Amino acid sequence: MTVLERIMHIEDDPSIQEVARVALEVVGGFTVRSCDSGAAGVAAADSFAPQLVLLDVMMPGMDGPQTLAELRKLPVMKDVPVVFMTAKAQTQEVTAYRGLGAAGVIIKPFDPMTLSAQIREIWEQQHA
Repeated sequence: MTVLERIMHIEDDPSIQEVARVALEVVGGFTVRSCDSGAAGVAAADSFAPQLVLLDVMMPGMDGPQTLAELRKLPVMKDVPVVFMTAKAQTQEVTAYRGLGAAGVIIKPFDPMTLSAQIREIWEQQHA
């Protein structure tokens, strides 16, 4: 199985972005590219070539589902797993996100100490 190294995190809230970046880099040992909007994530995808995208659902402008649709149009992003992060996690919402092609859903607020483990678990499920 390919080792997960590069994660793109698309999140408009600077404090959540920073906590997740530290959790993924320091605790998880990942290389993280943080983007503050869906448009910034789409623009950075080709050059960064993430192996996994951690994507906020609710953002101004281009929301998470719209960002996912735009990312899927890029050849480099066609098969990259995308994990939604959201505070809205009722069963029907999680089902809808999976229906859009999400590899997983992480509930906010998340635990910075277990975020990397959650990501690795989703990665392993995708590559089982």
